[in-house]
Amino acid sequence: MPNFNIESLAVLAQYPMPKRALTWLAGKLAGWRGGAATTAMIAAFARRYRVNLDEAAEPDIARYATFNDFFTRALRDGVRPLAESGLICPVDGAISQFGIIEDGQIFQAKGHHYSTLALLGGDRELAARFKNGSFATLYLSPRDYHRIHMPCAGRLTRMLHVPGALFSVNPATARHVPGLFARNERVVCAFESEAESEVDSAPGAFAMVLVGATIVGSVATVWHGQVTPPRRREIRRWDHGQDRGQDDNRNGGKEANIELARGAEMGRFQLGSTVILLFERPDIRYPTDWRPARPVRMGETMGRLDGNPV
Repeated sequence: MPNFNIESLAVLAQYPMPKRALTWLAGKLAGWRGGAATTAMIAAFARRYRVNLDEAAEPDIARYATFNDFFTRALRDGVRPLAESGLICPVDGAISQFGIIEDGQIFQAKGHHYSTLALLGGDRELAARFKNGSFATLYLSPRDYHRIHMPCAGRLTRMLHVPGALFSVNPATARHVPGLFARNERVVCAFESEAESEVDSAPGAFAMVLVGATIVGSVATVWHGQVTPPRRREIRRWDHGQDRGQDDNRNGGKEANIELARGAEMGRFQLGSTVILLFERPDIRYPTDWRPARPVRMGETMGRLDGNPV
């Protein structure tokens, strides 16, 4: 007989839940310009999740026209200094898992793995780059800063929107839903990198996978704007080259030659979710104090490739 506990029962309840309808409703509510009602909603959220408004570029919640504006708020200059060298953490959040990709398999939680091929929407060429590389999975809770930044300088090579489910991505769900991150809707951004200085090494190819979840109203990138919604049944792909971008679903040529600096904003979530980083190099050395559930902040050292201690 299955051994159910409160956590597993809570996760089980997500299966019949109308997740798409809830997400649509949350998106509408988050974009609503409700004046005093919106301010009251923001105030209640800030109290419930103990949001540190002192770090916000705009600490006055009455100045936010919508909940989305508040949720994707900018930070004050200087509150997230960038580590002097090495890969930097791209988000505020907590570590879910990290380590080596073994023959295309990524560790999710005890008893659960998923493949790079599934995560990357069946793109065999891209998945092959990370078959024996490194990964880090970072969870953003509702209280966190929700803009996503570059771990190193990179040139965009392709972007995919992979449709999928909208399970929660909190740690409890990751422990109980097989292949969670390869089942949920996600936006895959693939980059190539080069060393920025003589003291830094480059990770080569790397990918940033922005995973959707229940009530995540949208995922956006700085070069494209809102990627989802719309939520379609087919995978959408944008290829970026030296001369022009090509899009299987719209006219190409608008998004070629996207290059972003280390620490630059690359995207954002509207409501919390997860970012998965894939690196083709297996020799990334993560900090010795990294462990699952450890809090991280954007700009701190995430890993090194130059042989120096972390």
